[in-house]
Amino acid sequence: MPAYHSSFNESPDMQQVGNLAVLPVKTKVRGPAPLADPNSADIVDESIDLFRANSLFRNFEIKGPADRLLIILILFISDCLAKIGTPRTPPSQIEATKSLNTLAVDNFPIPGDANFPLNAHYAPPGTRQEADFLRQYLIQVRQELAARMVERLYADGTGKPNKWWMSFQKRRFMNRSLA
Repeated sequence: MPAYHSSFNESPDMQQVGNLAVLPVKTKVRGPAPLADPNSADIVDESIDLFRANSLFRNFEIKGPADRLLIILILFISDCLAKIGTPRTPPSQIEATKSLNTLAVDNFPIPGDANFPLNAHYAPPGTRQEADFLRQYLIQVRQELAARMVERLYADGTGKPNKWWMSFQKRRFMNRSLA
């Protein structure tokens, strides 16, 4: 059974930095990402929807630039779940929001950096301006993803993270981690 790929791979007029797609995002976070149609799904929705299915796979065939972004977002979701699942007592929704927002803006490697774990599959940005743009774009997307993950994890209103989502905290997509 093959892994699930991004539906944005066939997107026309897709902007790229290196070989990573820069896709529109529905967000209120300031940043360089183009705004997506609020009535349709964006790459953040797609990565949350495909996370649990794709995290069961060890191999992932990259079919386009949107798949490369999907991989980075799925690995970030995995890091978010690990961050929330680390304390003995699960954090409240407010504490989870704070810790995931901090994780989203923390310094992290981008494709082309020496400590980026998937450099073999990603082309580095061509110029310093492209690298800065990519870092700002990924920060914005990670902040939006962290906010939506908290909404999804605490949707039941009990004040505790959803146990079905938290059961994936030790799973590693492609046996990798961004941290």
